[in-house]
Amino acid sequence: MADQTLADESLTDDELFGPSQPRQLFGLPARHVWLAIGMVMIVWLAGLVGALIGVRWAQQRAEPLRKPSTLGVNVVEPRNTPLPRLDVEKIANDLAPSVVAVQSSQVRDGQAGESVGTGLIVTSDGEIVTNAHVVGNAKTVHVRLNGESEPRDAAVVAADSLRDLALLRVDAKGLSPATFAAPDDIRLGDEVLAIGYALDLDGDPTVTLGIVSALHRTLNTESGSLKGLIQTDAAVSSGNSGGPLVDALGRVVGITTLASSTGFGSTANGLGFAISTAELLPEMEQLRAQAGGGERQAGYLGVQLDRRTDGGSGALVTEVVDGSGAATAGIQVGDVVVAVNGQPITGQAALIATIRDLAPGDTAAVSLTRDGKPIDVDVKLGTRPPNS
Repeated sequence: MADQTLADESLTDDELFGPSQPRQLFGLPARHVWLAIGMVMIVWLAGLVGALIGVRWAQQRAEPLRKPSTLGVNVVEPRNTPLPRLDVEKIANDLAPSVVAVQSSQVRDGQAGESVGTGLIVTSDGEIVTNAHVVGNAKTVHVRLNGESEPRDAAVVAADSLRDLALLRVDAKGLSPATFAAPDDIRLGDEVLAIGYALDLDGDPTVTLGIVSALHRTLNTESGSLKGLIQTDAAVSSGNSGGPLVDALGRVVGITTLASSTGFGSTANGLGFAISTAELLPEMEQLRAQAGGGERQAGYLGVQLDRRTDGGSGALVTEVVDGSGAATAGIQVGDVVVAVNGQPITGQAALIATIRDLAPGDTAAVSLTRDGKPIDVDVKLGTRPPNS
């Protein structure tokens, strides 16, 4: 019996059950049908994956970059020869590829509106600097490049309303970045050209010619105090904000930020102001760090200030905060701060901006006058309280 069992196990299906017929589905051999189904599934899956990749790629292309450039900014060496006469047509044409129009939608005091200004390309891979008040609280703005009719989406990478500067980024390569003059490489009386989309007029940007009429101005604005400003009589209008102020060599010496302001019933003509490269260049690095997650803290002196009304220069101390660095150093109400770390303080805006640019824990050498007598004190700065 054992031999018979082994013999039976070696028989084929045809021997046991008779010749078999090929298995069929839908009138076709089964293996052909399953092969066809497998091919359809492969094609379907490939199409699905391709579609998903395509959608993601399109989304990435549609979304502007929200990180700063890693490229350096073009800054030239200080000049040691006088400037030539400014050739308006040449300078305007040379810089045109670096100047862009900026438009943002903003909400102020519950009212929706549009803000229009100017921007300046600073890197070939799409980084743009403009004024913070041009972009407001917008996350994405529209930028129109020179020679183009259609706007591009640009991300607000970082903004600092206190210093009125912002960095934008468009997804583009091969742009024409501007060249910046060395910090403080600007002289009283130098010819300068202001370029910007004044009044949002159609067509190319407006160019206006003037001179540097003052240096190291300080001003209070709605957002904060600005120092180290260049004053110019080149006409500056709404829409110029964020545009370049350029010297006779085509180098950017500042970023136009505001036109003349008036107060106490006075009027002013031919007074525009630009943030100088001495303030602009380090601030752009700070904005890049801020975009990368770096936290920026401002120094705090611990005083309340007012303008002097006796015709003198400096910032008048009207209150000293208990426990502050100023109180510890012995600063008193009625003192007039005239310098910090050797930098002249011409008014309250200058003192606010100077202390703000220092860091908590820094020691500031403060020069002041008390009852007409000079006094020098060292103040260890604290951390600026929120909303102060």
